[in-house]
Amino acid sequence: MRIITGTARGTKLKTLEGLNTRPTTEMCKEGVFSAIQFEVHDRSVLDLFGGCGQMALEALSRGAERAVIVDSSRAACEVIKENAQKTKLMKQCRVVASDWKEYLRGASGREGFDLIFLDPPYQEGVLDDVLHRLQYSGVVAKGAIIVCESDKDGIPNPVEGWQSKLYRYGKTYVTIVRVPEEEAESEEE
Repeated sequence: MRIITGTARGTKLKTLEGLNTRPTTEMCKEGVFSAIQFEVHDRSVLDLFGGCGQMALEALSRGAERAVIVDSSRAACEVIKENAQKTKLMKQCRVVASDWKEYLRGASGREGFDLIFLDPPYQEGVLDDVLHRLQYSGVVAKGAIIVCESDKDGIPNPVEGWQSKLYRYGKTYVTIVRVPEEEAESEEE
């Protein structure tokens, strides 16, 4: 696994040993960044299920402004930091060891992101829960792009008012959700 293009092009990334993480395949990553390639520059990135950090680091390599990479595993966070240093992108990163729900609660109203990567454990309903919580979290900027990775059973349901488009890369499904410029909810009613 490597960074595809940009300032860190070709840098090989380390992944966590074992079956606890499932890194995004090269084919899937290339497809995602082809779909959003002209919309990455100067974005604030949130990678809520960081793994090895490759999606956020790819975005930074392609010109994103900054990234917060969250993972509940301390071991994964160490791998993310190592990869960020290896790519020379650490200054633009903040790695947070936290459960995703706790992170969203703590960041509410304090941070805003316009490019969000979601690659949670593949399980039916998980992305629906994450998107619902994101919608009311206060961290989603107007005009944000949310990239959701899942298997066939985990494809998220459409969020009212947000546009989505589904892509397939082998057995992996990617839903790219676009938040309208005029909408970004801050609190659940």
